[in-house]
Amino acid sequence: MPSIREQILQRIVGVLTPAATSFGATLHRAPSVAITREQSPALLVFPESDAITERPNDRVEHHLIVRIVALARDDDGATIADALLVVAHAALFADTNLGGLCLGIRELDCEWEIEDADMTAAAIPARYEIGYRTRFDDLSVQG
Repeated sequence: MPSIREQILQRIVGVLTPAATSFGATLHRAPSVAITREQSPALLVFPESDAITERPNDRVEHHLIVRIVALARDDDGATIADALLVVAHAALFADTNLGGLCLGIRELDCEWEIEDADMTAAAIPARYEIGYRTRFDDLSVQG
């Protein structure tokens, strides 16, 4: 059985894939190579960290940080990336406990990265904190 963390990440990908597809974008989980122009627009999902915040009794409370990046390459890349992030954000917050896997989702911050190459590349990374609990002795069992 995968960890609750992995189940949450799979659920996020599952929730965001139809949103990306409806926008005409591709979705990639933690890609190890750069996204090509042909793969744009794209949504990228990166797990950043998972901190333990409390240990009440036999339970452990975690805070998983996930970065979702909307990427577009076009003369109007920033506008396209922003619209893609709006769609992704709405899909993510349509079920704030991700089917019962987590306690909730909280938006942390957002940045803009614009590069002027042969086509304007715009990346808008938004970070989210996802709270969840496990048992202290088994990461695959909810607490």
